[in-house]
Amino acid sequence: AAKGAIESGLCSGLNLKMVQVPLIVSKDSGVNDMLDRDGSRTPVEFPAGLGLEQPITTQVVQAATKWKRTALAQFECSVGEGICTDMKAVRKDYFLDHDHSAYVDQWDWERRITEQDRTLEYLKSTVRTIWSVLVEAGRLVSDMYPVLVQDYPPIPEEIEFIHAEDLLEMYPDLPRKQRETMLLQEHPAVFIIGIGWPLEDGYPHELRAADYDDWITETTSGDGRVRHGLNGDILVWNPVTQRRHELTSMGIRVTKESLIAQMEMADLADELALPYHQAILNDEIPLSIGGGIGQSRTYMYLLRKAHIGEVSVTIWPDELMRICEERNIHVLR
Repeated sequence: AAKGAIESGLCSGLNLKMVQVPLIVSKDSGVNDMLDRDGSRTPVEFPAGLGLEQPITTQVVQAATKWKRTALAQFECSVGEGICTDMKAVRKDYFLDHDHSAYVDQWDWERRITEQDRTLEYLKSTVRTIWSVLVEAGRLVSDMYPVLVQDYPPIPEEIEFIHAEDLLEMYPDLPRKQRETMLLQEHPAVFIIGIGWPLEDGYPHELRAADYDDWITETTSGDGRVRHGLNGDILVWNPVTQRRHELTSMGIRVTKESLIAQMEMADLADELALPYHQAILNDEIPLSIGGGIGQSRTYMYLLRKAHIGEVSVTIWPDELMRICEERNIHVLR
């Protein structure tokens, strides 16, 4: 019920239509999501095409971020229209813990925009729409399972916004995750803006791939200071685990100018020759905004679960399974 409510809410709220998404892509296309820009998380790769003189070098998607933007043209989306997918992926280089697994399921969505839409206010408005869909799904779940409301605080009605640069100023002596933890205990639903831009301490809030979200564009904070980035993450406080809990990464996508600048900053300028990057540089695919909302992460949050394995069937280390059983956490097998 929650899955259907969220999909219909996203489609109506963001003017999207559900479409099919690939599980595998060719390596040469440059369409696969590298997740970060240090090259440490590599996709599953294999040759495909029995009988071909030259088999196709194929990769299992890690996310559909780049494919979605090209798909806007394929599905003939007009400005303000977009697509939503029921995406499944494999991320073999993830640590396996209470909210990370090798199997990933997301509502990967993308919407066509104009140059004039590339603003912080447009980004925030889109985030508020997504948050309202998740809040409504939370009401549906709590109506089905009233005990959730009895034992835990309600899902916040409003989401707060903060720039990663401001968050560092608030907690200059803390590492990133501890900054988020401190903030979320006071504001249990936040959107952190500008993830990928190097902060005052010389490090980005988190590494973000250089070729989809725009994290380099200058913006202005509420009090008039220069800030950077048109992207970010929705994070919530999980009252069960008593930890930060990320639900989605999203953002306004790069223009050809910001693509070049970000790829050069990441020392990846050679990859601009790939078909996906050339399509952006040659204005062959539209400007867009998009993101990936973790399905199992969302169910875990709405159902007040301690482990993502309680809502998703995948593989786990034996030691983790033993620890969960000792704590009466029922991981699915």
